[in-house]
Parts: sequence; structure tokens; C-alpha cells
Amino acid sequence: MTFEQLDLIQPILEALKQQEYTTPTPIQAQAIPKILDGNDLIGCAQTGTGKTAAFSIPIIQKLTESAEHGKRRMVKALIITPTRELAIQIGESFEAYGRYTNLKHAVVFGGVSQVPQVNLLRSGVDILIATPGRLLDLYNQGIVKVPHLDFFVLDEADRMLDMGFIHDIKRILQIIPAKRQTLLFSATMPPEIQKLANAMLHKPQRVEVTPVSSTVDIIKQLVYFVEAKQKKDLLVTLLNNETVESVLVFARTKHGSDKLVKSLVKEGIRAEAIHGNKSQNARQNALNNFKDRKTKVLIATDIAARGIDVDQLSHVINYELPEVPETYVHRIGRTGRAGNKGVAISLVAPEEVKHLNEIEHLIKKKIRVVYDHPFVSLASALGASKAMDNAKVAPAPAKGKGYRGSKANGDFFRRKKREGQRSASKKR
Repeated sequence: MTFEQLDLIQPILEALKQQEYTTPTPIQAQAIPKILDGNDLIGCAQTGTGKTAAFSIPIIQKLTESAEHGKRRMVKALIITPTRELAIQIGESFEAYGRYTNLKHAVVFGGVSQVPQVNLLRSGVDILIATPGRLLDLYNQGIVKVPHLDFFVLDEADRMLDMGFIHDIKRILQIIPAKRQTLLFSATMPPEIQKLANAMLHKPQRVEVTPVSSTVDIIKQLVYFVEAKQKKDLLVTLLNNETVESVLVFARTKHGSDKLVKSLVKEGIRAEAIHGNKSQNARQNALNNFKDRKTKVLIATDIAARGIDVDQLSHVINYELPEVPETYVHRIGRTGRAGNKGVAISLVAPEEVKHLNEIEHLIKKKIRVVYDHPFVSLASALGASKAMDNAKVAPAPAKGKGYRGSKANGDFFRRKKREGQRSASKKR
């Protein structure tokens, strides 16, 4: 299928041609016709599947076709998203796909002065992309008015829930017109989100691609068992590999992210951090430097990284495994996009093996283990072996030089354990 077969107007087709996009992704092919037909929609899709274009393209088309020329611009489409970075990127999508139309959009978010945003809104916009807090603030000031809204999009709904925005979303639903076309996108559909969808959508069509339990097959996934105190040294070794070009590293805390940046810079590796304690300008500069390849390594917390979309990202490294298995899927989905190959590496301390087991259960596959690296100490071998025994990890076939399935890795650790016991016996 091509975009021409989706009955898109010529200005959009020209914009897509300029972006060198010819073939819609699965969610675009399924969602665009349903939205053009006027249906409410639930889109269950992860970041990186092309969902932004799946809703921005039909909104641009319908607003262009219904435009009342000569009248003052009023907000006709409202897109709510959880993070500033994601709001900016959605704005860039509307700019790219609507470049040959007469539509005007604005992006508003907190953490920066509202003056430029207010001036843009007062000049009149058709499409408004916003984070919940800043939108409600501007509405309470009487600056944002949405009585003529035709489209409402709630993007990354599950992340909204994680970040505590659910009450803000309920307040926003009270201020927008009841008669509207509503689109909800979420990577997962927990009961709270399903309940919200039932309340805000009318007879919605459902589109689902790349279930959360499935990781992209093109991504090569690897595990390195290592003691927590040696993770930094192993990370430096991995980053100095010439095949590692552009790396997104996930850390659990803001403090840990900053500490890791200092350690890497000390080793001569260009690195920056992005998290909630950084100013908006600092976050955007770090992201731009990463996209422009001025910075090789970007270290992020999960919430800050949700809106990061970088072309040709070669590696994702889990410096610490997430406690929620679904988060692992979101993390590694940052690489291996648009047909490109990607590598996802997890540095796993013995105390984290239980999280690894939960991840493997979710994705229904064993992740190959690299055991022949310089930081597999006897202590980490014993700890991981014990944890794997407790987790009852099932065997997996060995694949590739230097890698072993979980059973082979367990045999390796148990061999180390026996060697340690013999060594201790000799000392006695």
C-alpha cells in the first residue's frame, strides 16, 4: 500500500514526498481511513510505530477541507501529551505534514516563560499541542478557549497515568465540547485507561499493532551479568567499541544519571543527561546535541525518555533493569526503527535477575547472555547462578559465537561456583 491509496489530498502527498515517505506503517494504514471517516479511535501502539502521523495526517486533511477562509483562526484540534519533548516532536510532525496547507499550530508546555506561547495563541491557531498542566493554566487565565473544538487527541495515555495526570485529563474533558471526534493512543491498556476510554469515546474503532509483549524482532537483545559496582567499568568498555555509534542509556534515578555522565566524561566519552530536574532549555539542548551526533551518549530516566525519537539509534543500554517488565519493551523500542538494525544491551547485577526473568516471561523469549567479558567475577557468577536457580529459568538454545542461552550461562556460573568451592577448600 502507498499513501496515494489512502485518498490523501495533494498538499499532504507533496509533504510526504518531501519527507521521502511512500509507504504507510501498519498503524497509519489502518487508522488514517477510520479517522477520515469520522470515527472515534483507540490506537494501541508503542512509540516508533508511526502513530503521530496516523493521527496528524487525517486531522490536517479534515481541517484543510473544512477551513472557513477569512474567519479568525480558532482551536479546532487539541492534542494532549505527557512530556515537553513529545509535544515538541508532535509539533514538528504537524509542521512537516502540513507545510503545504494554510493551517497554523502552536505547542505549549511548562517549565518556560508563557509569554511567547501566549502571543502565538492570541494571533490565532488551528491546532494546539499541549502538556496538561500548562494547558489548564492558560485556560484558567482565559487565554486558551476551545468552544469550537472538532478533534481531541490523548497521546501516550498510559504514561499520563504513570505520571499522575489522570485528574488533569478529567478536568480537560470537562472544558471541551461533548460533540467532537476523539482519538486515544496508548502503548498498553490497563483497566484505568480502558475505563477512561469508555467514558470519553463514542463507539470507537480499535487499531492495535505491535502488542507490548512483543519486542521488535530486528533488535538484537543481549544480557551481560556483572556486579553492580563494576557496571560503570563495563559500560565504558562497551561504549569504546567502534560499532557503538549512538547510545541511549537508561538509568533509574535523576541523581544516578548525573553521576554517570560525570564518570563517562571523565573517561573521555561525550555524554549528557536528560531528566525532570533539568531545565527545558537544558533538556532540549541535550536532545539536539544527541540527534546531531555531537553527543555520543544520552543518559535518561524513563519518564524523560518517553518523547525521545531519534533516527538510526544504534544501541539502547539498560544500565539498570526496570522493575516493570513492560518498561523494558518501551526502552528497547527506541532502536531498530524504520527497518534499521538495533542492539539492546542489559547490564544485570545478581539482585536484578528476578526482573530479567519477568521480562523474559513477558516477551516470551530468552535473551542471549554474553558471559565471556572481563567483568564476570566469581561473586557475580555465584549471585546470578543462585538467582537463576530460584527463578527456575528454562533452557534456551545457544546461538552465535560468544553467546549462550540461559542454560549454558547457568552451567558456566555453576562451574565457577564449584571452582570457588574447591579453591576455598584448599585454603582451609
